[in-house]
Amino acid sequence: MQECFLDYQSDASEFPTAEEDLEAKGSGSNWRRVLLEILETLVLAVFLFLGINTVSARILVDGRSMEPSFVDGEYVIVNKLAYRFGEIRRGDVVIFPNPRRSTEDLIKRVIGLPGETIEIRDGMVWINGVALDEPYIKEQPLYERGPLVLGPDFLYVLGDNRNDSSDSHEWHDLTPLSAEQVIGKAVFVYWPINLIGVVDPLEPQLILP
Repeated sequence: MQECFLDYQSDASEFPTAEEDLEAKGSGSNWRRVLLEILETLVLAVFLFLGINTVSARILVDGRSMEPSFVDGEYVIVNKLAYRFGEIRRGDVVIFPNPRRSTEDLIKRVIGLPGETIEIRDGMVWINGVALDEPYIKEQPLYERGPLVLGPDFLYVLGDNRNDSSDSHEWHDLTPLSAEQVIGKAVFVYWPINLIGVVDPLEPQLILP
């Protein structure tokens, strides 16, 4: 009887106890919970990424065309919904595809609005025969353009560094910028740290006689 009893005990030890069975089930449940949390985090990250990219963009200022307002190497956040709920205003800093190379984007300031007559002479920009006061430019333009009348959907954009900028004064006659091409409005500088801040709405003023 003792020998049979020992054999029975040996066989019984091969089966998991109730506690071991619960631990195994708990371990499997924990792994499923971890995997589910990882999946939920990934899905949330994708939705956040898509959402952020729907309403905004990040661009790198490359070059000197917007000095002194923006300098080479700055990173700027662009509001892509700005003109779905509002109108483009003179002085807005906008981003749009380069009319000459659509694979890159440009950052410039809106100077002329649809229907206006633009002229650049005597070191100043003239809108409908009235000069603009532009304290943000690096220096007065050394070139002359116009007068020209903008079409019902076209903008005239210039870099703040007037004499070192590829903008409407160079390519408007061949490839005018349509308001529909504007990607968005520059709203915030987030790099480098010492230049972090909101983009000031510097609307140029008409110098009335």
